[in-house]
Amino acid sequence: MKKNLSIYTIAAAALFAMSCNKLVDIPSHPIDQISESTVFSDSADIISAVAGVYNNFKANTSSGTIGATQVTIYTGLAADELKYSYSSTYVNNAYLADDGTVSGLWSSAYTNLYQMNACIAGISATKAISDSLKRALVAEVKFDRAFYYFQMVNLWGGVPLVTVTDYNVTATQPRVSVDEVYKLIQTDLAEARSVLQPKYPSIAGTRYRPNLYTAMALSAKVFLYRQQWDSAALMVNQILASGLYSLASTPTTVFYQTSNESIWALPGSNVNTSSTNFQTGEGYILLPSSIYSAPAYQVNSILVNAFEQNDLRKATWITQATLYGTTYNYPTKYKNRLYDAANREVYVMFRLADMYLVLAEAQAHLGAYSDAITNLNIVRTRAGLGGYTGSNDDLLAAIYHERQVEMAFEWGNRWYDLKRTGTIDAVLGAEKTTWKKEAALFPIPVGQIQLNPNLTQNDGY
Repeated sequence: MKKNLSIYTIAAAALFAMSCNKLVDIPSHPIDQISESTVFSDSADIISAVAGVYNNFKANTSSGTIGATQVTIYTGLAADELKYSYSSTYVNNAYLADDGTVSGLWSSAYTNLYQMNACIAGISATKAISDSLKRALVAEVKFDRAFYYFQMVNLWGGVPLVTVTDYNVTATQPRVSVDEVYKLIQTDLAEARSVLQPKYPSIAGTRYRPNLYTAMALSAKVFLYRQQWDSAALMVNQILASGLYSLASTPTTVFYQTSNESIWALPGSNVNTSSTNFQTGEGYILLPSSIYSAPAYQVNSILVNAFEQNDLRKATWITQATLYGTTYNYPTKYKNRLYDAANREVYVMFRLADMYLVLAEAQAHLGAYSDAITNLNIVRTRAGLGGYTGSNDDLLAAIYHERQVEMAFEWGNRWYDLKRTGTIDAVLGAEKTTWKKEAALFPIPVGQIQLNPNLTQNDGY
C-alpha cells in the first residue's frame, strides 16, 4: 500500500475486504490485543490495529464490556428502566464493589483504552503512512477515547486518566477530578472535530466509523452535560445543517442499517452460523430466546406507564407477552435476536432524535422557548403525538420526560440524565425503598483498589 493513499482510498481497498461485513470495514483479523513490542511499521498492521479498537466495542457479541450492551443493562437496572427476571439484586441499586458487574466494566474500559493509547502513540510515530492519514486515524482514535471516558466519568465520577501505555506509570495512577476527565474529553473532541471529515471513512452507505458529525454529536452531549448551552446548540445546528441525516419515518425502522437517523452505528453481525447467529448484543440479550422462554430483562412498570396514550414508541419498542399465566413487558428496540438478512440492524451509538432533544434542552435554557418547542415537537410527531401545549416554565420537565421515553434502553441516557439534572434523589428516592444518594456513582472495584493503593473508593461503598 503506497504512503500517499488517503483514508478514503484505504477505506475502500482495505476496509471490509471480505465479502461479508465484519465489525468495521477493516481486515477480517483485527489486532485487538496490542503488546508493547508491537511496531506500527506496516500500513496493513496499522489499519488492523485501528480495527481492533472497534472490535473491542463488542457491539455484535453478548460479551460484557463498557463498549456495548452492558452500559445499557446495568444503568437501566440502576435507574428505573429494567428489572431482572431472576433476581431482585439490582432493584435497589445493590451493586457491590466486589461483584463482577463493576469489575467487568472497569477492566474492559482500561483494556480497551490501552489499545487506543497504543494506536495513538504508534500511529503518531510511524513513517509507514502519509501524514494526512496519520492525523485522520489519530483523531479518530482520540474520538473513541473521548467516548470511553464520557461513559466512565458518568459511571464512576473521577477516574484514573490513562493516556500512555507504560504499566509502570498506569498501575499506580490515582483518580483525577471530574473536571480533569472532561478536560481530556473536550481536548480529544476538539482535535477530532478539526481533523475528521463529513464523509464517513468506511465503506459507502455505512456509518461504522466516526466522521465529523459523530464528533459533533458527542461534543453536543458533553457541552449539554457541562451546561454550556450555546456550544451544545451550535454543535447540533451544524449536524442539522449538513443535510446528511433525517428521522426514520417510524420508530420501527430506527435501528435498521437503512435508517438515515444514525449518526454513528456499529455493524451487527451478518453471519448466520451455529457460533455467531445473532445480530447485536442487545437484541441477543434483551429478547427472549424463544416463545416459551420468559425474558431475562423486563421493562420497569414505571417506564411502561411513562408513555402517553397512543405513543407509537410504546407499541414498537416494548412488547407484551403472556407466558404460563404471567405477563411480561420486554424491550424491543432491537428486534433481531438472530440474524435477519431482510431487516439488518446496526448497533446505534448516536442518532438524530437524541440531537433534537439536546438542542431543545439547550434552547430552553437559553430562553429560546419557541425554537425549543419546535424541536421537541419534531420528535413527538414521529411518535404519533400532538405538539407540546404546556407553559415555558414546564418546558424543561417536558423535554426530560421526552428523553425518558425516546432514549430508553440506550447507552445509559436515563441514568445519566437523572444525575446531570439533579433529579436522581427525588425520582429514585420515591421509586426505590432503599435508595441512597451515594448509589448515583458505581463503586470502584475492590480488586482494583487492592492492586493500586492510590485508588480511593466512592462514598457509601
